Amino acid sequence: MVLATPLSYPPPGQQAAERVDTWPAGLPRAVLSAACCPDRSATRAAATSALGGPGSSENGSSAPIYPVSVLHNRRVDGERLGGRLLVAAPQLADPNFARTVVLVLEHDEPGAVGVVLNRPLHVEVEEILERWAPLAQAAPPGVVFSGGPVSPDAVIGMAARGDTPSVRVEGNWREVVSGVGVVDLSTAPEDQPVALDAVRLFSGYAGWAPGQLEAELEDDGWFVFEALDSDVFADDPETLWHDVLQRQGGKVAMLAAYPPSPSVN
Repeated sequence: MVLATPLSYPPPGQQAAERVDTWPAGLPRAVLSAACCPDRSATRAAATSALGGPGSSENGSSAPIYPVSVLHNRRVDGERLGGRLLVAAPQLADPNFARTVVLVLEHDEPGAVGVVLNRPLHVEVEEILERWAPLAQAAPPGVVFSGGPVSPDAVIGMAARGDTPSVRVEGNWREVVSGVGVVDLSTAPEDQPVALDAVRLFSGYAGWAPGQLEAELEDDGWFVFEALDSDVFADDPETLWHDVLQRQGGKVAMLAAYPPSPSVN
C-alpha cells in the first residue's frame, strides 16, 4: 500500500506555544515538575524523584489538577464535536499525534481541547495521586497517560460513573461521553457528587487555536467518529487506533492495515 504525502503540522515546540492558551478561560492550574511525564520513556524513579515522593501535598496528592469547568458541546460548520473522537489519518506525520485517538472535550470559537486516549506512560497513578490509585487500577493498566503536548505538567481526570442516572452536569461532574466525564481531582473520590467505578489520568492535553482544527480536518488529517465509553478505558490502549478504525467497517476499516511507515507496502 502507498500512502498520500504525509501531513506534518507545526513542530512540537511551536505547536505547544500556539496552543498553550486554548484551555477554557478561568481554569486555574497548578504546576507539576516537568520531569514527571516528559514522554513515554519516563520511569517510575524519575517521576518519584521529581515529585519528592507520593502524597506530598496538603490534600494527599503530589500532582496538580485541573478543576472542572462546564464543558459545552459547540458547533463547527454545523456539527458538534465535543464528546466525539478524532482519529489520526494514517498519513498524519506530526509525532505528537501520529496514530492517536483523541477525545474532544470542548470545541468552540477560541479553539478545541481534547485528550489523547492511547499513549500510556511508565508512571503509576499511585506515585502522583495516591488516593486515586484504586480507581485507576480498576481500569488497567493503572498508569498515567500522555494526554497531549500542551501543559504536560498538569493532570486531567476522566472517570466512569458507577450509578445509572445519566446527568450531564452534577456538582463537579461534567459528562463528555455517556457515563464518562471530567472529574475534579481536588475532591476525594468518596466525596464526588456521583459514584465512580474507574478513573484514568492524563498528563497534559491536546489543544487547537482558533481555526486550527478545522484546517487539519480540511487537510484530511483526522477522521471524526462517535465515541464509546469503552474507548476512554480501553483494555489495550496501544491498539485503540487500529480498533476504532476496524469497527467502522468498509473502506475505513481497511486503513487500519496501513503500515506505520509509508515506505512499507
